[in-house]
Amino acid sequence: MSIPSAVKSTPIRDRQQLTDYLAAGEKPREAWRIGTEHEKFGFLTDTLRPPTFEGDRGIKLLLETLATRYGWDVAREGENPVALSREMASITLEPAGQLELSGAPLETVHQTCCEVNQHLEEVRSIADGMGLGFLGMGFQPKWRRDEMPWMPKGRYKIMREYMPKVGSLGLDMMTRTCTVQVNLDFSSEADMIKKFRVSLALQPIATALFADSPFTEGRPNGYLSYRSHIWTDTDPDRTGMLDFVFADGFGYERYVDYILDVPMYFSFQDGKYIDLAGQDFKKFMAGELPMLPGAKANMKDFADHLTTAFPEVRLKQYLEMRGADGGPWNRLCALPAFWVGLLYDDEALDAAWDLVKDFSREERHALRDGVPKHALKLPFRGGTVRDLAEEALKIAGHGLRRRAKLNKNGADESIFLEPMIEIVQANQTPAERKLELFHGAWNGSVDPVFREFAY
Repeated sequence: MSIPSAVKSTPIRDRQQLTDYLAAGEKPREAWRIGTEHEKFGFLTDTLRPPTFEGDRGIKLLLETLATRYGWDVAREGENPVALSREMASITLEPAGQLELSGAPLETVHQTCCEVNQHLEEVRSIADGMGLGFLGMGFQPKWRRDEMPWMPKGRYKIMREYMPKVGSLGLDMMTRTCTVQVNLDFSSEADMIKKFRVSLALQPIATALFADSPFTEGRPNGYLSYRSHIWTDTDPDRTGMLDFVFADGFGYERYVDYILDVPMYFSFQDGKYIDLAGQDFKKFMAGELPMLPGAKANMKDFADHLTTAFPEVRLKQYLEMRGADGGPWNRLCALPAFWVGLLYDDEALDAAWDLVKDFSREERHALRDGVPKHALKLPFRGGTVRDLAEEALKIAGHGLRRRAKLNKNGADESIFLEPMIEIVQANQTPAERKLELFHGAWNGSVDPVFREFAY
């Protein structure tokens, strides 16, 4: 959600303003929407290499052609196009040129799926003529970190220099991962708390179901969701399972406390990113940053700062589900269906809470730490994660059927869970399927993935 310009420049006088900003996201049920975001890897169809920004097969030309042909507005940093917007949707660039669609807030998963489909068709109509393809997976399967291009965005330059100081895999997170996520609304602080707890506890289940990053530099890497593993060594100050969400007294105020303790990356001033990596936002609020003497943070700075924390579930003026690997078209529709089914129906939300409310802190962490490697086969309480996934999918399916949002053929949104149900029934994640092909039909090469699994 964009901040009205009148609010952007509002100085921060006290913490209550920050709490009020989060609370301003509250919406009555009839105004709840579904915002789906997904990232994908571009590749040159002849060499499989990632496209650079410049050049006749570059990301810059792709963005400019998309804008001209399909009526997107262009946002630039300096001369460079770095994002497109159309109505409530936007197309943005991840650090190595991964293309991200941030979808409009829509009422149904049917609409989300149409939006994804239209976006992929628009991209393909231009990419085909440029000799470009796009792939949905959680981790770049073939190319090394030093072979990935960097996009000319000021924010990423700052992060690129800071990441190696706080973890060994942050640059991989930036350049070699792709995710799909869904952003969902809440009606009150109590509703936010319940949804936050349920979605945080079940985020490892989504990670397991969507696990699709088993290769690094052309070889199996020992993980099923290597993307998820990468977050464990990116930056401990801004990632993880947020145990305080399950503590008594959790609410907007406690989340603000957490965010204020997250070290800064930058402030965007006069069209430029000022490097404030590692600095204290509280000092910025007090006007005590040595790099910006006397300058005090405003609400736009706070909204930007909220985007620099990367926990498994993130609170802004809505909740973001951040646990899933990127994947093919049908899974881009399945992720919002899974979470909408669980969180947007009261009976389903109660059932989901019943499923997770007695998980101990140790169990939540064991799930988070174990699913990147073992996914559905991770042991849990005398069974496996597959049992949890099966139960969560049942609850989600009932929730979607009760929502009764029908398409023109009279089908409800539960149809979008089918790919997940098949994965659970086969007890085989997308990653395990690709590993089977790698060791079989692909003869130990990852190259066929770009052909067989491209959009």
